[in-house]
Amino acid sequence: MADLAHRLGRRIGVLVDRAGEVRTVVVGDAHRVFLPDLGPRRAGAQRFRGVRLVLAGPRADLVGEDELTDLALLQLDAVVAIRALPDGSPGELEWAWNLPPDEGAPWAREHLPGIWAWKGDVGAFIRELEGRFARSPALRRVDNAERAILIGVSVGDASATARRLIELRRLADTAGLTVVDEAVQVRRALDPRTCIGQGKLAELVLRSMHLGVHVLVFDRELSPSQLRNVATTTELKVLDRTQLILDIFARRATTREGRNQVELAQLRYRMPRLAIMPTAMSRLTGGIGGRGPGETKLEINRRRAQQRADRLEREGRERAKGRAVRRARRTRAGLPIVSLVGYTNAGKSSLLNLLTRSGTLVEDRLFATLDTTTRRLRFPEDREILVTDTIGFIEHLPATLVSAFKGTLEELDESDLLVHVLDAADDAVEEHLTAVTTILGELGLSATPRITVWNKVDLAPPDRVAELRHQHGGVAASATTGRGAADVLDAVERALFRNRMATA
Repeated sequence: MADLAHRLGRRIGVLVDRAGEVRTVVVGDAHRVFLPDLGPRRAGAQRFRGVRLVLAGPRADLVGEDELTDLALLQLDAVVAIRALPDGSPGELEWAWNLPPDEGAPWAREHLPGIWAWKGDVGAFIRELEGRFARSPALRRVDNAERAILIGVSVGDASATARRLIELRRLADTAGLTVVDEAVQVRRALDPRTCIGQGKLAELVLRSMHLGVHVLVFDRELSPSQLRNVATTTELKVLDRTQLILDIFARRATTREGRNQVELAQLRYRMPRLAIMPTAMSRLTGGIGGRGPGETKLEINRRRAQQRADRLEREGRERAKGRAVRRARRTRAGLPIVSLVGYTNAGKSSLLNLLTRSGTLVEDRLFATLDTTTRRLRFPEDREILVTDTIGFIEHLPATLVSAFKGTLEELDESDLLVHVLDAADDAVEEHLTAVTTILGELGLSATPRITVWNKVDLAPPDRVAELRHQHGGVAASATTGRGAADVLDAVERALFRNRMATA
């Protein structure tokens, strides 16, 4: 090989299997060889390809970045590079192999003075190395959860991206993903093809191979072409923030109306992307980002998808009429309506349970509540009100979800009072306050009377709670311990009854 590489002035490579048989011979240029398609990888990040790449050529560097990339991406047993000397004889050599992620670097290299210095049983070494991969805690799947890397892309504001990644991690956890790594890129402008650029994408591919990751999750919504390009380039499942939220909604929807609303949102999101499904989105079926009421609809053509969406919209309008009739009945009965609104996981359902002594589902997860729940609350002097728990908001709530849940959100239009519940223990509580205020404004609810409840004060520093109340007003409470419940009831009663009597 060294003599032939010297005479041709080219780099020559052979792929050798574990039985010592040469499977493929490749001839490159003076700098590198280009390997053919080797077919699908063996199952599992701990399983190697079963072949090693042996190279010979006059190049000064032996195992370079290109060879290391092939080693990781193709899961080769090893890469061996031999220098071809000016007389055609073999000179020094270098070989490299992959390392498990918990051992630090993604690969290791060893330099030898010549082929005669090679010692040891390569086959035994590779088998022992596969065993180390199999035992690696970093590659162990937890409850069969898919392993993911979160990707934050910032256009000039890295701090905002860091905050979004914290929320994205919670979304991923709620969706059942195991997050093993995060990546942040600050750019002057988003790459129109891949959002993050080819260099960063190649880096993520290597990282995903090293960590046994099969899912990339972006902190922003990708365009159809970006989704296609990233999925095609990486051969990984690619999710954006909207898909992740849709998946959570699909898991949480329990009523027929909730499931239909989620399916409608899924169809609206995916219809512009149906053209790319054979290559990119086909990886979503049956896993995170592809489950839920609309899962069986994902492979249908555009016409049938549109027909299904039209049908769901008609059903939604019929349900909206029924809700309007019920709201009119409540209005005639003279029962004031109080709606609990706020950021997801702020504790709205817990507060509803505390005030009305009900048993609404409470979980420390995002979007635990998708369907509105209404309970009666009796005040002294035979006064009664209706308290409604609503779907939680989130910053940059996907437009497809707002549209699909429009019928549910219409309940807020009839509210006499909005109780804005905030998690006082959350470091991003002021950003959450701004996000919910913006969403309420977009829904045309800015003029609806509103009181603020700073929940979870038992978990927040007292001076922090005092500062929030000083800046924004409101009532301090803990739905878990019951602290401040009387103050919340007093604020609601004062807003509904006493203020009206004073202005009467």
